[in-house]
This record gives sequence, structure tokens and C-alpha cells, in this order.
Amino acid sequence: MVRPRRFEHVLRVAELARHIALSNGADPERAYAAGILHDIARDLPDAELLRLAPPECDIDSAHPLALHGRAARTLLTRWGYHDPVVLEAVEDHTTGPRGGNDVAACVYIADVSEPGRGVNADIRELAAHDLTGALERAIVSKVTYLQGRGIQVHPRTLQAYYALPCIQQESKTSIMPKPSSELSSQSNTPESSSAQPDATPRGPAQP
Repeated sequence: MVRPRRFEHVLRVAELARHIALSNGADPERAYAAGILHDIARDLPDAELLRLAPPECDIDSAHPLALHGRAARTLLTRWGYHDPVVLEAVEDHTTGPRGGNDVAACVYIADVSEPGRGVNADIRELAAHDLTGALERAIVSKVTYLQGRGIQVHPRTLQAYYALPCIQQESKTSIMPKPSSELSSQSNTPESSSAQPDATPRGPAQP
């Protein structure tokens, strides 16, 4: 279901996710499985993505590529795959992991920092010994990058952002990101483009 070039990316993500999991006490086999499965819906047509994962917000409707994690979970469930940890990791790899799922964190970090991207080596290196720190760096840099360019941030990504320990402890509201409703509606690049390996900007973590 994925193109040859994307499958190379998938293999790199799976291997890196397993390595990160092994280094941080997470489940390496689940991390590898989620890495292998995370992009199964990535190359589907927009209409199919919308059918498999009905939009939850305007970003989903305008940029269906943002739905490919949720669409992948739908496909896997229909095919009889029911591991909740892996399914959540697959679903959340586009917008950011929900709290408490270390496997999802491993896959998210691997997706934004696998060597084939040519960016975010610092996040990959940090993840070898500090999963929480690497996840914080990946999500914070993504939100900062998008908002710095007036690009609307997906509500799920903002939810993941505000759940980070470093943000919950931050008392200076001046550096907190604005709610998505306050962002510019004239975005020159949708957040969904950050899920495309070829569109990953230099510097910040863009899955």
C-alpha cells in the first residue's frame, strides 16, 4: 500500500523506534510493529482518507493528509488487528502521542528523526537516553515552527503540547502558543505537509 521510497522510510522508522524503545525500557516489538504499520494509509487518495477518518476539525477537512494516522488505525482494526498500544501509536504519529504511551513516543520520535530525513539528529541522539526530553523537543519545535509562520496547529498537536511536563511547569504564559482559533487563517503551508518526509523543513521536528 506504500510506494517503494516510502517503504524505505518505514523500515528506518521501525528499526529506530525499536532501538529507542530498547534504550528506554519500552516494548521494542510493539515499537517495531507500530513503525512498520504507521504509514499504511499515507499514499491513499484524499477521498479515501476522508472516508476512513471523518474530519474532526477544519484542518482535517482542508488537508486530508493529516488524517492518515487515524485512517491507518481504521484499516488495521478492520483487518482484525487489535493491539491498543500499537493502534494508538499508529494513530498518533501524525499529530503527537497522547500521554502515557511510550511506544507512541518512540514511533513519533523515530518518524521525525530517522536518518533518511537528514534533519533532527539531535532529537534522535537525545532519544537514546532520554525519551521524555526527546519527545518534548520534537513537539515543542514543531509547534514553535508552525506558529512562527502563522500556520494553524492541529488541535491534537496542541493537546499533546500542553500535556508535556515542560509546558505544564512553565509559568511564563508569554511563550505559550496561542489557541488554534487565534492563529492566522491564511496559512501558506498546512500542518498536514509536516507529515510528508519530502516536505520536512530544516531544523524543527516535522513528522
